[in-house]
Amino acid sequence: MSNPLFDALLARHLNSDATFLKLPGGGCWSYRQTLDLSARYAHALAQLGAKPGDRVALQVEKSPQALVVYLACIRAGFVLLPLNTAYTPAELDYFVSDAKPAVILCDPAHRVDVQKIADRHGASVSTLDADGAGDLANLAKTQPATFETVARGGGDLAAILYTSGTTGRSKGAMLSGDNLLSNAVALTDAWQFNANDTLLHVLPIFHTHGLFVAVNITLIAGGAMIFLPRFDLNPVLRALPDATAMMGVPTYYTRLLGDARFTRDICANMRLFVSGSAPLSGDTHREFEQRTGHKILERYGMTETSMNTSNPYAGDRRPGAVGPALNGVEVIATAPETGAQVAPGQIGILEVRGPNVFLGYWKMPDKTAAELRENGFFITGDMGIIGDDGYVQIVGRAKDLIISGGLNVYPKEVETAIDGLDGVLESAVIGLPHPDLGEAVVAVVVLQTGASVTPQWITDTLRKELAAFKLPKKVVFVDELVRNTMGKVQKNILRDTTPGF
Repeated sequence: MSNPLFDALLARHLNSDATFLKLPGGGCWSYRQTLDLSARYAHALAQLGAKPGDRVALQVEKSPQALVVYLACIRAGFVLLPLNTAYTPAELDYFVSDAKPAVILCDPAHRVDVQKIADRHGASVSTLDADGAGDLANLAKTQPATFETVARGGGDLAAILYTSGTTGRSKGAMLSGDNLLSNAVALTDAWQFNANDTLLHVLPIFHTHGLFVAVNITLIAGGAMIFLPRFDLNPVLRALPDATAMMGVPTYYTRLLGDARFTRDICANMRLFVSGSAPLSGDTHREFEQRTGHKILERYGMTETSMNTSNPYAGDRRPGAVGPALNGVEVIATAPETGAQVAPGQIGILEVRGPNVFLGYWKMPDKTAAELRENGFFITGDMGIIGDDGYVQIVGRAKDLIISGGLNVYPKEVETAIDGLDGVLESAVIGLPHPDLGEAVVAVVVLQTGASVTPQWITDTLRKELAAFKLPKKVVFVDELVRNTMGKVQKNILRDTTPGF
């Protein structure tokens, strides 16, 4: 048995001297250098106790060496468990107790706390810091630069990604080699990546977009990456002239637009800007095109499926839409009460079927059965509209639906109306308990600097556009919206912290 993920992503690059990584200090790593190092890391992880099928937990800062850990796991048949660096020891303890990794990789500064957790759950610990130094790197230096690839089937588990856990216990989404590979192939074709591309990589690598989408596409295409540790305006602006593509979240693009140095000239070599993980406002879409001549390409994905839809590379990139389904993927909208497919143009819960859909939730068979239908469709929990032409528009999460006085209010519709008002920078609409209505619509609003706007003016202005039952019963001004590391507004936190009625 071969290793399809290794064969497709890595095998043809083993002896290639083409550039793979361009580093902030000006250095470069070739494909050959990177894969030689991945062999050393595979040996090192095996020495720490990892065997094929075992989980390797990775909670370290982004670095080229951290990326090499992923490549080592592919070669050795280990199951990668990437974890957000912001997780606390208490949160880490849950993930370790649940996934039972054989090895935990952490920052040297956290070694003492992580060792206590590892000792409780029978794991080994090694370290890797933001500069790629640490115990693991030192051990890897003593290992051979060749490694006999471990045979794995396409359906074998390749990674576990934990969901954010905003509505309860975090769930471990099990992704197979075929899940990862099918999505990389579809996206490489859809976004027309090739060996001449240089991707500006500024996303974190504990998330599906930054790790499995960005990295796997580059490997499939044989291109290069400018590998920055994070999104920071000055390094990004310096790197843009040498890049051809960038993947980001809406916050990245609004920050670029806020800097006068971000011009059409600086983007002259660019061919593609991709946005996801959170909605991109129509204003940002239009301003970006006016400034640069580029239309940002929005896509739709999630932890359990990687990417599902994408606006076309050559075609109509519509503000507020995430395009039609990718090749090989089916997306339908169904009625929450019956599961029956709704008519085009009607709001329903989006369901996805295809080779990208995950295997299920780690050690949660009941949750898997509840969200993964026998016919292969995964119930995403996202509310959306699918037009006659297949274009998908996301209107919000099902759990964020507000039922006010027995009537359904979709937050996205109200947010779009508020965001279009003069003086408003952005908004989030939530439902809070109300003694008469059951739930009432509440708008949490961030104003533009210097704007002179009152809550009453917002409500009065919205009356011209929205039915009375959709109008906010309260408007609260804040300095900024609470977001997670991928730019998604944390409505669960807003619901807990916004004053009620």
